[in-house]
Amino acid sequence: MKENVMLPEVLKQHGRVGLGGEGVLRTYGRTEEAREVIQTAIEQGITYFDCARVYSDSERYYGSVWHESSELRPRVFQASKSARRDREGALTELQETLDRLNINYLDLWQIHDVRTNEDLKEISGKGGALEAFIEAKSAGKVKFIGVTGHHDPDILTRALTEWPVDAVMMPVNPIESVLGGFLTSTLPAAINKGTAVIGMKVLGAGHYVQLKQGITPELLIRYALSQDISVAIVGCSNAEETTTLAEVGRGIEPLSEQEISILLNAFKPYARRLAYYRGVI
Repeated sequence: MKENVMLPEVLKQHGRVGLGGEGVLRTYGRTEEAREVIQTAIEQGITYFDCARVYSDSERYYGSVWHESSELRPRVFQASKSARRDREGALTELQETLDRLNINYLDLWQIHDVRTNEDLKEISGKGGALEAFIEAKSAGKVKFIGVTGHHDPDILTRALTEWPVDAVMMPVNPIESVLGGFLTSTLPAAINKGTAVIGMKVLGAGHYVQLKQGITPELLIRYALSQDISVAIVGCSNAEETTTLAEVGRGIEPLSEQEISILLNAFKPYARRLAYYRGVI
C-alpha cells in the first residue's frame, strides 16, 4: 500500500458496514456464539471488523478465527483500540492486542473514548499515548491511527483536528441530528481534514427500536449510511442480526422524506434521555 493513500479511499474497498465490537463479542466465555457471528459476517461479505482491548474477550474471539483462517488476513480490515493515556501503557496494550488477535499488524488502532480536556492534555503531552500511536504507525505495526469519542463533540473535534489521526469514530444516529454536535461540528471537521469517519451508536444498544413508531434496525442503519461517513459499525448478537446488517449494507436505499420525518419526530421528545452515551447534557 502506498503511504499517501488516504484511509477513506482504503475503506471504500471494504463496504459501507462493519461488524462492531459490542453485542456478543463484548462478552466472556461465549466463544461458539461469537465465532458464529464473525464467520457469518465473513460469509456475508463484511470485511471491516471492530474490537477494543477493553471489550472483554472480543479480541480473543477474532483471534481464534484468524488463527484458523490466516489466508483471510490480507482482505480483512481489523481495527482495535487502547484506552491507555500513557505511551508505555499503550504500547504494552498494542502488543497484547496483536497477540490476542493472532495477527502481526492492525489496519487501524484508535485512541479510545476521549472525553475531557484532561484526556487531551495527558494523551498529547510528553510520554502520552499519542507518542505510542505515532511510533506504532511509523514502525508498521499499525497502518492507520484514529481517535474515538461519544461524550463531548467539542473535545472529539479538537482531538481529530489537532492530532495526526486518519480516522474518527463517533455516534451517528437520529439523536445527533436533533441535538447537534457530532454531526454538525465533528463530521464537517473530519470531512474538511480528509479523515475517515466511522459511525457508531447506530442502534443505541438496541434501545432505539423500542420506541416503535416504525423504527427498525434497518431504518437506523440506512439513516447512518445516509450521512457522509466512511463506514457504519454495528454490534451483533447472532447470525440473523449479522445477516441483516450485511444485507442493508449491500442494498442501500436513500431515505425518503417520510422516513426521515418518522425518525426525527420519534426521537425529538426523548433525545436527551436517549443520548445516554453523552452522560449528563
